[in-house]
Amino acid sequence: MAVVDVQNMAGDKVSQIDLSDSIFNIEVKSEVLHEVVKMQLACRRAGTASVKRRSDVKGSTRKLYRQKGTGRARRGDIKSPVMRGGGVVFGPKPKSYAYSVPKKVRRLALKMALSSKFQDKELIVLNSMDFDTPKTKKFLDVMNALKLENVLIVTSGENENLELSSRNVASVKVMRTEGLNVYDVLKYQSLLLLEPSVSGIEGRLSE
Repeated sequence: MAVVDVQNMAGDKVSQIDLSDSIFNIEVKSEVLHEVVKMQLACRRAGTASVKRRSDVKGSTRKLYRQKGTGRARRGDIKSPVMRGGGVVFGPKPKSYAYSVPKKVRRLALKMALSSKFQDKELIVLNSMDFDTPKTKKFLDVMNALKLENVLIVTSGENENLELSSRNVASVKVMRTEGLNVYDVLKYQSLLLLEPSVSGIEGRLSE
């Protein structure tokens, strides 16, 4: 069993917690993490880039001048792609870049991401983080006590005061267990788990 100290908001050790080796302490393979992160980023692409084709450009369809006898190159209408302000031939149109990898691979990659944080000693477990009212200053005091700057905080459920207290801190993100994903785990330097969220993560990833 992987064992981690449980701290309070002052940074003091209050207990220990056993983490499942099959989730938090497995072999990390970079190629699996890369494949899932690449998929996540592809799914986030908007794919809204678009150009106006010949039929989309406003203008007359009248032939600019007669086909023969002028000595000039033949011309169609003013919307021709070779004319200034004409339509674009091979430009982009809205499309989806999303694709999927097998569910087992996604689950394995998330286990590997969590294991990498544990093995690099960048995983912290906190017994609770409750605020009476939303207050960014109080939140920053807790971050300073824990010596954390760039961190992903995982909660077991809705924690409105915590979410509101941290939303103005650019290097911090608060996420619930159901939204936990590989990209965000790897993006932030530290992973802070509130103690109740550990059982939620293990329940979600246990086979």
